[in-house]
Amino acid sequence: MSRSQLTRSGGAPGSGGAPGSGGAPGSGSPDDTDCTILHVDMDAFYASVELLSRPHLRGQPVIVGGSGGRGVVLSATYEARAFGVHSAMPMGRARRVCPQAVIIAPDHRHYSRISAGVMEVFRSITNLVEPLSLDEAFLDVSGAVRGLGTPRYIGELIRSRIHDEQGITASVGVSTTKFVAKIASARAKPDGILVVPASDTVAFLHPLPVDALWGVGQRTEQNLHRLGLRTVADIASTPVATLERALGSALGRHLFALAWGRDERRIQPSEPERSIGAEETFPQDVDDMDVVGQEVLRLSEKIAVRLRRAGVTGRTVVLKVRFADFTTITRSRTVADPLDVGRDIYLVARALLDGLGLQRARLRLIGVRVEGLRSVADSPRQLQLGAREQGWREAEQAMDRASARFGNESVRPARLVRPRPWDPAE
Repeated sequence: MSRSQLTRSGGAPGSGGAPGSGGAPGSGSPDDTDCTILHVDMDAFYASVELLSRPHLRGQPVIVGGSGGRGVVLSATYEARAFGVHSAMPMGRARRVCPQAVIIAPDHRHYSRISAGVMEVFRSITNLVEPLSLDEAFLDVSGAVRGLGTPRYIGELIRSRIHDEQGITASVGVSTTKFVAKIASARAKPDGILVVPASDTVAFLHPLPVDALWGVGQRTEQNLHRLGLRTVADIASTPVATLERALGSALGRHLFALAWGRDERRIQPSEPERSIGAEETFPQDVDDMDVVGQEVLRLSEKIAVRLRRAGVTGRTVVLKVRFADFTTITRSRTVADPLDVGRDIYLVARALLDGLGLQRARLRLIGVRVEGLRSVADSPRQLQLGAREQGWREAEQAMDRASARFGNESVRPARLVRPRPWDPAE
C-alpha cells in the first residue's frame, strides 16, 4: 500500500480547504466504489480542543490530564508524543519523559460541546453513525454517495467541515469493513485520509504486526509470538485448527477472518443515552464521611445539570463505592417521581451512602448515576396539594442560566463553596 493513497485536505495538514477531487474519475486515485464504511477519528482531540482557546501553545508539547498523584494523561499533542507521552500514562511518568510540557486540567464540558458539533456533521451526512467515543465514530455512507459523491470525497468533505466548523482536524479511514477502516484512519494520522480498496485489503493488512488485529491484547500477543506468529500474514497462513487449539475456538476463527480482511459487522447506529453519571477518584483514600458526602452532593449537582441540558429525567439513582483495596459495590433506589434536580438526586444518593454504615472505611472512589432516562415531555410530574409555586427546580434552573452567562460554578450550593481538601488553595 503506497503512501500516495493518503491525501490531505487543501494540500496541507489543518488547512481546512475544500474537499479534494481524489475520488473523481481519471484522477489516478484508488477505486473506492464499494468503500462505503468510514472511520473518522479526531487528532489528539482533547489537546486540540484546549488549544482552541490557547493558540499561543500551538507547536509546543501540551498534555491534558489530572495533575494529582493518581492523575493520568487524557491526551497529548503530537509534539509531546514525540517524547513518548501517550494517553493513559501516569502523569508523573509523563512529566519525567517530557518535563517541558505544558499541563492543562481537562474541561469535559468543553469536549462534550465540540463532540456534539462533530456528531452533528456526521449525522448531516448519514443517519448510520456509530459513535465509539467523544472523538471517533464509524459511518456507513452508502446512502449518501448518489447525492454527495464518492466515499473518498465524502471523507474529505467531513474533514473540511470539522475543521471549518469546530477548528480541529480529523483523520479518516475509508474501506469496505469497519476493521480495515479503523486501521486506515490510524495510519492516516494526523490530518489525513487513507482509502483501502477491497482489492488492496490483504496487501494492506499482511505486513502489520499481530496486535493490529481486534482482539489481540498483551496476553494474546504473547501467545501468538510463542507460536512464531508476528505479522498478520503469519496468522493468515496458519491453519484455523492450529489457531483454535492455541487461542480457543472463537478467538482463533475471529483472528483468521480478520487476517484475510473479513469483517461482517455492520454499523450500529447509537441509541439514546440510558444513564447519566459522574464519579470522582480521590487523590488519597478518604475516610471522612463529611468529605464523601460533600462529593456526593457535587456529583449530584453535576448530573442534574446534564439531565436538564439533555431534556431528560430518571427515576433510579445508583451509588458506586470503591474501597481502598479496589473492592467495588453499588446500591440503587428507584423513586416515584422523575428526577432532574441536584438536591433530590443527592437526598437519594446520600440515603444509599448512609445505609452502607461505612463509618471509618477508606474509600478510593465515589460515583453517582441516574438511570431509566426518559424525555421530560414523557415524564409528567405529580402535582402536590399545597406545594410551593417556586421550588428547588426553579432555583437550579436559575443557576443554569447564571452559569451559562458567567461560567461554570459561578453559582453553587453554599456547602460546595468550601474547597475540597485536595484542591489547591484559592
